[in-house]
Amino acid sequence: MKALRAHARGGAEQLVYEDAPAPKAPSGSEVCVRVNAAAITFDELTWDETWEANGVDRTPIIPSHEFSGVVEAVGPAVEGITVGDEVFGLVPFNRDGAAAEYVLVPSASLALKPAGVSDVVAAAAVLPALTAMEALEEALGLTSGQRLLVRGGTGAVASFLTQFAHRMGLSVTVTVRSSASVEHAKRLGADEVLVADEPAEIAAGSFDASIDAVGAGTPDWLYRAVRPGGRVITLQEAPDADLAQKYGVDANFFLVEARTDALNRLGAELAAGDLEVAVAQVYPLAEGRAAYGSRGQTKNSGKTVLDVATRES
Repeated sequence: MKALRAHARGGAEQLVYEDAPAPKAPSGSEVCVRVNAAAITFDELTWDETWEANGVDRTPIIPSHEFSGVVEAVGPAVEGITVGDEVFGLVPFNRDGAAAEYVLVPSASLALKPAGVSDVVAAAAVLPALTAMEALEEALGLTSGQRLLVRGGTGAVASFLTQFAHRMGLSVTVTVRSSASVEHAKRLGADEVLVADEPAEIAAGSFDASIDAVGAGTPDWLYRAVRPGGRVITLQEAPDADLAQKYGVDANFFLVEARTDALNRLGAELAAGDLEVAVAQVYPLAEGRAAYGSRGQTKNSGKTVLDVATRES
Protein backbone atom coordinates (compact mmCIF):
# COMPACT_ATOMS: atom_id res chain seq x y z
CA MET A 1 0.00 0.00 0.00
CA LYS A 2 0.98 3.67 -0.22
CA ALA A 3 1.63 5.38 3.10
CA LEU A 4 3.21 8.41 4.73
CA ARG A 5 6.00 7.19 7.02
CA ALA A 6 8.86 8.45 9.16
CA HIS A 7 11.93 6.22 9.58
CA ALA A 8 13.58 8.44 12.20
CA ARG A 9 12.27 10.60 15.01
CA GLY A 10 11.70 14.25 14.12
CA GLY A 11 9.24 16.59 12.46
CA ALA A 12 7.62 16.87 9.06
CA GLU A 13 11.02 16.71 7.36
CA GLN A 14 11.22 13.01 8.27
CA LEU A 15 7.98 12.07 6.49
CA VAL A 16 8.19 10.12 3.22
CA TYR A 17 5.39 9.05 0.89
CA GLU A 18 6.28 5.51 -0.12
CA ASP A 19 5.29 1.89 -0.52
CA ALA A 20 4.76 0.16 2.81
CA PRO A 21 3.54 -3.25 3.97
CA ALA A 22 -0.23 -3.45 4.25
CA PRO A 23 -1.56 -4.29 7.74
CA LYS A 24 -1.71 -7.94 8.69
CA ALA A 25 -5.09 -9.67 8.68
CA PRO A 26 -7.16 -8.47 11.66
CA SER A 27 -7.26 -10.75 14.69
CA GLY A 28 -9.52 -10.75 17.72
CA SER A 29 -11.53 -7.52 17.80
CA GLU A 30 -9.43 -5.67 15.22
CA VAL A 31 -10.81 -4.10 12.05
CA CYS A 32 -8.92 -3.30 8.84
CA VAL A 33 -10.21 -0.09 7.26
CA ARG A 34 -9.60 1.19 3.75
CA VAL A 35 -8.94 4.84 4.54
CA ASN A 36 -10.74 7.63 2.69
CA ALA A 37 -9.70 10.61 4.83
CA ALA A 38 -7.25 11.15 7.69
CA ALA A 39 -7.02 14.31 9.80
CA ILE A 40 -3.78 15.70 11.20
CA THR A 41 -2.76 16.57 14.72
CA PHE A 42 0.47 18.49 14.16
CA ASP A 43 1.88 17.97 17.65
CA GLU A 44 1.67 14.17 17.44
CA LEU A 45 5.16 14.17 15.93
CA THR A 46 6.45 15.51 19.28
CA TRP A 47 4.78 12.83 21.44
CA ASP A 48 6.73 9.85 22.77
CA GLU A 49 3.85 7.44 22.09
CA THR A 50 4.07 8.28 18.40
CA TRP A 51 7.58 6.87 18.24
CA GLU A 52 7.71 4.08 20.79
CA ALA A 53 5.61 1.47 22.56
CA ASN A 54 6.52 0.53 26.14
CA GLY A 55 9.85 2.27 25.66
CA VAL A 56 10.69 0.34 22.49
CA ASP A 57 11.32 2.23 19.25
CA ARG A 58 8.72 1.31 16.62
CA THR A 59 9.91 3.25 13.57
CA PRO A 60 9.07 3.44 10.77
CA ILE A 61 5.80 4.96 11.96
CA ILE A 62 2.66 6.09 10.12
CA PRO A 63 1.06 9.27 11.58
CA SER A 64 -2.47 10.76 11.44
CA HIS A 65 -4.86 8.88 13.71
CA GLU A 66 -8.25 10.48 12.99
CA PHE A 67 -9.85 8.65 10.09
CA SER A 68 -12.89 7.81 8.02
CA GLY A 69 -13.18 4.95 5.56
CA VAL A 70 -14.69 1.59 4.63
CA VAL A 71 -14.28 -1.72 6.44
CA GLU A 72 -12.03 -4.07 4.45
CA ALA A 73 -11.85 -7.00 6.89
CA VAL A 74 -12.84 -7.83 10.48
CA GLY A 75 -11.39 -10.06 13.19
CA PRO A 76 -13.34 -13.08 14.46
CA ALA A 77 -14.41 -11.35 17.70
CA VAL A 78 -15.83 -8.21 16.05
CA GLU A 79 -19.55 -7.61 16.52
CA GLY A 80 -21.80 -5.03 14.87
CA ILE A 81 -19.32 -4.12 12.13
CA THR A 82 -19.16 -5.90 8.77
CA VAL A 83 -17.12 -5.66 5.58
CA GLY A 84 -18.30 -2.72 3.48
CA ASP A 85 -19.53 -0.60 6.39
CA GLU A 86 -18.57 3.08 6.36
CA VAL A 87 -16.84 3.89 9.65
CA PHE A 88 -14.90 6.63 11.42
CA GLY A 89 -12.80 6.72 14.54
CA LEU A 90 -9.48 7.28 16.28
CA VAL A 91 -6.50 4.94 16.11
CA PRO A 92 -4.65 4.67 19.46
CA PHE A 93 -1.62 6.93 19.24
CA ASN A 94 0.87 4.16 20.03
CA ARG A 95 -0.15 2.30 16.86
CA ASP A 96 0.42 3.10 13.19
CA GLY A 97 -2.03 5.73 12.05
CA ALA A 98 -4.25 6.39 9.06
CA ALA A 99 -1.97 8.32 6.69
CA ALA A 100 -2.05 5.22 4.52
CA GLU A 101 -4.40 3.34 2.24
CA TYR A 102 -5.24 0.86 5.03
CA VAL A 103 -5.19 0.99 8.82
CA LEU A 104 -5.69 -1.64 11.51
CA VAL A 105 -7.73 -0.40 14.47
CA PRO A 106 -9.47 -1.90 17.54
CA SER A 107 -13.21 -2.13 16.95
CA ALA A 108 -13.80 -0.28 20.23
CA SER A 109 -12.15 2.80 18.67
CA LEU A 110 -14.51 3.19 15.73
CA ALA A 111 -18.21 3.47 14.90
CA LEU A 112 -20.49 3.53 11.89
CA LYS A 113 -20.26 6.80 9.96
CA PRO A 114 -23.60 8.44 9.14
CA ALA A 115 -24.26 8.16 5.40
CA GLY A 116 -24.88 11.87 4.95
CA VAL A 117 -21.60 12.96 6.53
CA SER A 118 -18.56 13.28 4.26
CA ASP A 119 -15.34 11.41 5.02
CA VAL A 120 -13.43 14.69 5.34
CA VAL A 121 -15.88 16.10 7.90
CA ALA A 122 -16.03 12.86 9.88
CA ALA A 123 -12.24 12.59 10.09
CA ALA A 124 -11.88 16.27 11.00
CA ALA A 125 -14.40 16.04 13.83
CA VAL A 126 -13.21 12.88 15.60
CA LEU A 127 -10.43 14.04 17.91
CA PRO A 128 -11.42 17.66 18.70
CA ALA A 129 -15.13 16.92 19.12
CA LEU A 130 -14.59 13.84 21.30
CA THR A 131 -12.06 15.75 23.40
CA ALA A 132 -14.53 18.58 23.95
CA MET A 133 -17.46 16.28 24.64
CA GLU A 134 -15.65 14.07 27.13
CA ALA A 135 -13.79 16.91 28.86
CA LEU A 136 -17.01 18.79 29.54
CA GLU A 137 -19.02 15.79 30.67
CA GLU A 138 -16.41 13.68 32.47
CA ALA A 139 -13.71 16.07 33.68
CA LEU A 140 -15.68 19.22 34.53
CA GLY A 141 -19.22 18.19 35.41
CA LEU A 142 -20.57 21.74 35.23
CA THR A 143 -24.29 22.48 35.34
CA SER A 144 -26.43 25.02 33.51
CA GLY A 145 -25.70 28.61 34.46
CA GLN A 146 -22.12 28.04 35.61
CA ARG A 147 -19.25 29.97 34.02
CA LEU A 148 -16.57 28.41 31.80
CA LEU A 149 -13.44 30.12 30.47
CA VAL A 150 -11.88 28.65 27.32
CA ARG A 151 -8.42 29.66 26.15
CA GLY A 152 -8.06 29.19 22.43
CA GLY A 153 -11.28 30.60 21.06
CA THR A 154 -11.78 29.26 17.55
CA GLY A 155 -9.17 26.48 17.53
CA ALA A 156 -10.16 22.94 16.61
CA VAL A 157 -10.95 21.74 20.14
CA ALA A 158 -12.12 25.10 21.47
CA SER A 159 -14.70 25.50 18.72
CA PHE A 160 -16.38 22.27 19.85
CA LEU A 161 -15.99 23.18 23.53
CA THR A 162 -17.87 26.40 22.84
CA GLN A 163 -20.63 24.68 20.88
CA PHE A 164 -21.18 21.88 23.40
CA ALA A 165 -20.90 24.17 26.45
CA HIS A 166 -23.44 26.57 24.96
CA ARG A 167 -25.88 23.70 24.46
CA MET A 168 -25.39 22.67 28.10
CA GLY A 169 -26.53 26.11 29.20
CA LEU A 170 -23.14 27.22 30.45
CA SER A 171 -22.01 30.84 30.29
CA VAL A 172 -19.00 30.63 27.98
CA THR A 173 -16.18 33.15 27.77
CA VAL A 174 -13.42 32.49 25.22
CA THR A 175 -10.13 34.21 24.51
CA VAL A 176 -8.86 34.81 20.97
CA ARG A 177 -5.71 36.43 19.63
CA SER A 178 -7.30 38.52 16.90
CA SER A 179 -10.39 40.68 16.61
CA ALA A 180 -11.03 38.91 13.30
CA SER A 181 -12.05 35.83 15.31
CA VAL A 182 -14.63 37.54 17.51
CA GLU A 183 -17.69 37.07 15.31
CA HIS A 184 -16.76 33.45 14.62
CA ALA A 185 -16.50 32.71 18.34
CA LYS A 186 -19.88 34.35 18.98
CA ARG A 187 -21.46 32.34 16.17
CA LEU A 188 -20.22 29.17 17.87
CA GLY A 189 -22.05 30.19 21.03
CA ALA A 190 -19.60 32.24 23.11
CA ASP A 191 -21.32 34.68 25.44
CA GLU A 192 -18.18 36.80 25.80
CA VAL A 193 -15.05 37.01 23.64
CA LEU A 194 -11.81 38.56 24.93
CA VAL A 195 -9.08 39.58 22.50
CA ALA A 196 -5.71 39.25 24.25
CA ASP A 197 -2.97 36.79 25.11
CA GLU A 198 -3.45 37.77 28.77
CA PRO A 199 -6.85 39.40 29.30
CA ALA A 200 -6.51 41.94 32.10
CA GLU A 201 -10.29 42.23 32.50
CA ILE A 202 -10.74 38.72 33.94
CA ALA A 203 -11.40 39.04 37.65
CA ALA A 204 -9.78 36.53 39.99
CA GLY A 205 -12.08 33.67 40.96
CA SER A 206 -14.81 34.72 38.55
CA PHE A 207 -15.20 31.37 36.76
CA ASP A 208 -16.27 27.91 37.89
CA ALA A 209 -13.80 26.22 35.53
CA SER A 210 -11.33 26.87 32.75
CA ILE A 211 -9.86 24.82 29.90
CA ASP A 212 -6.60 25.45 28.07
CA ALA A 213 -7.32 24.50 24.45
CA VAL A 214 -4.17 26.17 23.08
CA GLY A 215 -1.37 23.84 24.10
CA ALA A 216 1.75 23.86 26.23
CA GLY A 217 2.46 26.55 28.79
CA THR A 218 -0.89 27.16 30.48
CA PRO A 219 -0.66 30.75 31.80
CA ASP A 220 -1.09 31.94 35.38
CA TRP A 221 -4.28 33.84 34.58
CA LEU A 222 -6.14 30.67 33.55
CA TYR A 223 -5.67 29.37 37.11
CA ARG A 224 -6.27 32.74 38.76
CA ALA A 225 -9.57 33.18 36.94
CA VAL A 226 -11.12 30.11 38.59
CA ARG A 227 -12.75 30.25 42.02
CA PRO A 228 -11.20 28.23 44.88
CA GLY A 229 -12.42 24.66 44.54
CA GLY A 230 -13.12 25.11 40.83
CA ARG A 231 -11.44 23.11 38.08
CA VAL A 232 -8.71 23.77 35.53
CA ILE A 233 -8.28 21.31 32.64
CA THR A 234 -5.20 21.11 30.43
CA LEU A 235 -5.17 19.17 27.17
CA GLN A 236 -1.52 19.15 26.07
CA GLU A 237 0.57 18.73 29.20
CA ALA A 238 0.25 18.16 32.95
CA PRO A 239 -1.00 21.22 34.87
CA ASP A 240 1.25 23.33 37.07
CA ALA A 241 0.86 21.91 40.58
CA ASP A 242 2.28 25.05 42.19
CA LEU A 243 -0.22 27.32 40.46
CA ALA A 244 -3.07 24.95 41.31
CA GLN A 245 -2.11 25.05 44.98
CA LYS A 246 -1.59 28.83 44.90
CA TYR A 247 -5.13 29.48 43.70
CA GLY A 248 -6.81 26.53 45.42
CA VAL A 249 -8.12 24.89 42.24
CA ASP A 250 -8.44 21.27 41.17
CA ALA A 251 -6.20 21.04 38.09
CA ASN A 252 -6.05 17.95 35.87
CA PHE A 253 -4.65 16.78 32.55
CA PHE A 254 -7.34 15.30 30.30
CA LEU A 255 -6.68 12.69 27.64
CA VAL A 256 -9.46 11.69 25.28
CA GLU A 257 -10.42 8.04 24.90
CA ALA A 258 -12.13 6.92 21.70
CA ARG A 259 -15.11 4.71 22.55
CA THR A 260 -17.81 3.39 20.28
CA ASP A 261 -20.61 4.83 22.43
CA ALA A 262 -19.12 8.34 22.32
CA LEU A 263 -18.44 8.03 18.59
CA ASN A 264 -22.05 6.98 18.03
CA ARG A 265 -23.22 10.09 19.87
CA LEU A 266 -20.87 12.24 17.82
CA GLY A 267 -22.11 10.58 14.64
CA ALA A 268 -25.69 11.47 15.55
CA GLU A 269 -24.65 15.10 16.15
CA LEU A 270 -22.89 15.23 12.78
CA ALA A 271 -25.85 13.64 11.01
CA ALA A 272 -28.21 16.23 12.49
CA GLY A 273 -26.11 18.97 10.93
CA ASP A 274 -26.10 21.07 14.10
CA LEU A 275 -22.33 21.12 14.64
CA GLU A 276 -19.93 23.39 12.81
CA VAL A 277 -16.90 21.35 11.71
CA ALA A 278 -14.11 23.56 10.40
CA VAL A 279 -11.73 22.17 7.77
CA ALA A 280 -8.83 24.51 7.07
CA GLN A 281 -7.21 22.67 4.17
CA VAL A 282 -7.17 19.32 2.38
CA TYR A 283 -4.03 17.73 0.91
CA PRO A 284 -3.68 14.53 -1.11
CA LEU A 285 -1.90 11.76 0.78
CA ALA A 286 1.08 12.08 -1.56
CA GLU A 287 1.60 15.61 -0.21
CA GLY A 288 1.37 14.58 3.42
CA ARG A 289 4.82 15.91 4.25
CA ALA A 290 3.78 19.38 3.06
CA ALA A 291 0.54 19.07 5.02
CA TYR A 292 2.39 18.42 8.28
CA GLY A 293 4.96 21.07 7.43
CA SER A 294 2.23 23.69 6.99
CA ARG A 295 1.48 23.60 10.74
CA GLY A 296 -1.94 25.00 9.90
CA GLN A 297 -0.50 28.28 8.67
CA THR A 298 -3.59 29.31 6.73
CA LYS A 299 -6.16 32.06 7.13
CA ASN A 300 -8.82 29.38 7.59
CA SER A 301 -9.40 27.84 11.01
CA GLY A 302 -9.97 24.15 11.53
CA LYS A 303 -8.35 20.80 10.87
CA THR A 304 -5.96 19.85 8.09
CA VAL A 305 -7.11 16.65 6.37
CA LEU A 306 -5.42 14.18 4.06
CA ASP A 307 -7.49 12.97 1.11
CA VAL A 308 -6.68 9.27 0.87
CA ALA A 309 -9.72 8.25 -1.19
CA THR A 310 -8.26 9.70 -4.39
CA ARG A 311 -5.84 6.90 -5.26
CA GLU A 312 -3.02 7.19 -7.73
CA SER A 313 -3.84 5.85 -11.16
